[in-house]
Amino acid sequence: MSKILIAYYSRAGQNYVNGSIENLKIGNTKRLAEFIHEATQGDLFEIDTVKDYPIDYTECTNVAKDELRQKSRPELKQYLDSISEYDTIFLGFPCWWGLPPMAVYTFLEHYDFSGKTIVPFTTHEGSGFGGSISSLRNVLKNSKIAEGLSIHGAEASRAESQTKSFAKKFI
Repeated sequence: MSKILIAYYSRAGQNYVNGSIENLKIGNTKRLAEFIHEATQGDLFEIDTVKDYPIDYTECTNVAKDELRQKSRPELKQYLDSISEYDTIFLGFPCWWGLPPMAVYTFLEHYDFSGKTIVPFTTHEGSGFGGSISSLRNVLKNSKIAEGLSIHGAEASRAESQTKSFAKKFI
């Protein structure tokens, strides 16, 4: 059995849900990461930025859009010492304007993922993966990108069995 890492970025607080702004205690992507952890017993790692995004949804999206335009690499609070022991890495993120948040790229560019199997999973409000998979392929040229899991954010809390079933394919 290969060693599994579940690395994810998620945002709690004000989120866009089915056309309105709601306050989420747990971010949608974190919910899926926890389901994957329960199914695989892999190690969980939260990708988290040093500088918090604004709590207000609109302000947050403005900051995130600026980061995307500038191709920023926000500083992360912590890093793993190494990823060498992991063969399979579940990589979770919300899909923002068709791509992972810039903090995910900070994480990806910090390590050598050569020979690793990357299993993307995303939450979204209608875009699916957008351009995320092709973007990941550009960054992770020497990795195998597996077919991922895309869950509508409003459905994340009810996607436990679907997520666990998906994750078990990679054990």
